[in-house]
Amino acid sequence: MRTTLPSGTPAEVQHVPSAPYGLVVHPDMFGLRPLFDDHVRRFAEDWGMSTVAIEPFPNLPLGATPEDRMAAMSSKCDSDVFADLQLAAELTGCATVRMIGFCMGGMYAFKVASTGVFDRIVSVYGMISIPEAWRGPEQGDPLSLLTTGDSSSVLAILGGRDVWTPEADIARLRETEATIAFYAEGEHGFAHDPSRPAHRAADAEDAFVRARNWLTR
Repeated sequence: MRTTLPSGTPAEVQHVPSAPYGLVVHPDMFGLRPLFDDHVRRFAEDWGMSTVAIEPFPNLPLGATPEDRMAAMSSKCDSDVFADLQLAAELTGCATVRMIGFCMGGMYAFKVASTGVFDRIVSVYGMISIPEAWRGPEQGDPLSLLTTGDSSSVLAILGGRDVWTPEADIARLRETEATIAFYAEGEHGFAHDPSRPAHRAADAEDAFVRARNWLTR
């Protein structure tokens, strides 16, 4: 069900009566769409978690192109994203709330570990360093923010052929207490969208099992 957070940000929500945990989802660059409506429904029904996904670009018009979204990255403000993630956590209605983010949402999953809002987090091929074109005055470094919080709360799902998470960045992440699930043949986006050429069905299934186990224990 579509709703709107008090900040004005669109969100997709599905409540589970008496759910032990809430789950907040930060989508990829392309935001709320039928793919993430399906993920919200699946996480609620199969994982038993009251689930809320947020729109990452609430200030862009509907139908904004990928180029529009890429261009908007440098003007994004971490504190605004954190505020929306907090509001989404409250909307779950659960005392304990966890978080999963995909691609750019996985980058914010690293960052939000600094806030202590979520006690368990999954970053699915999130950027460990901010791409140069995305840098802006209100964008903090993902790895620096991760290490100011509880890095042991984070499971990072990463692909060995992902150009957005180069080997040097993964090596730096390994120096933290984050847990890494590494898929050597995985390219960016190998897990969450079956329509993408990079999709790897067996790796995707394994990655989601690992994510579920991390978030529901």
